[in-house]
Amino acid sequence: MYRVASKLPETEKFGLASQIRRAAVSLTNNIAEGHGRYHYLEQIKFMLQSRGSLEELIDDLNVCADEDYLPAVDMAPLKEPGWRVRQLIDGYVRYLRSQKAADSVRESSPHYEGSDADDLTNLDLTNYE
Repeated sequence: MYRVASKLPETEKFGLASQIRRAAVSLTNNIAEGHGRYHYLEQIKFMLQSRGSLEELIDDLNVCADEDYLPAVDMAPLKEPGWRVRQLIDGYVRYLRSQKAADSVRESSPHYEGSDADDLTNLDLTNYE
């Protein structure tokens, strides 16, 4: 999407191009932020925000075609993966909604390469609160 934004006319530099970049970042940021939340309702909220950003991007591609900023034939290969991502988001939201309320809170976080959970549990965070 950044490549699409870079191909737009100079008159769209602070308009459509900026919107495309913000929506693209918002899509992935909301997925990441939702993943960091341990309650399924919060995860759903962020996934729905991510889906909204995806819909914005697809609409922005329609605007690019409508305004002849980019050839319409170039839009299909960009929209197809977008619709697949939409299906994945919708499937994940369905999964989250199916979780029992008792199972809605995860107490452990995923293990990230290079991190040591024992080191993190002993941190003194009193100066950061």
